[in-house]
Amino acid sequence: MDHLTPQQAFDELQKSPNALMIDCRTEFEYYYIGHPTEAVNIEWNRGIEFEVNSHFCDQVLRMAGRKDRQIILICRSGKRSVDAGLELEKNGFTNVSNVLEGFEGELDKEHHRGTLGGWRLRGLPWRQI
Repeated sequence: MDHLTPQQAFDELQKSPNALMIDCRTEFEYYYIGHPTEAVNIEWNRGIEFEVNSHFCDQVLRMAGRKDRQIILICRSGKRSVDAGLELEKNGFTNVSNVLEGFEGELDKEHHRGTLGGWRLRGLPWRQI
């Protein structure tokens, strides 16, 4: 799995229109915290128990159409997307990348996100519903 900075991921999406960005956070995070404008949401974890979505790989394949399509994964801080990417690779996906820092970045000393890194802090296109 490749690891891309937020800017590298954005640049890759601009030069490779067939690349698919998947935001693997929960639906709640995707809609209410915000998401990259080009991302589609497929949850890696679900529900209150934060259970792994046992249909994740099938859902990604349905969206991607084939296992060799370029997939760029993003989550909150770049950790869940690594787990999701490893599972995709285990299931035969061959072109998977993870966005370092994720959408919101790591916690700062005040336990806030969005101040140390992430897609949003880097000023890349995003929306919130």
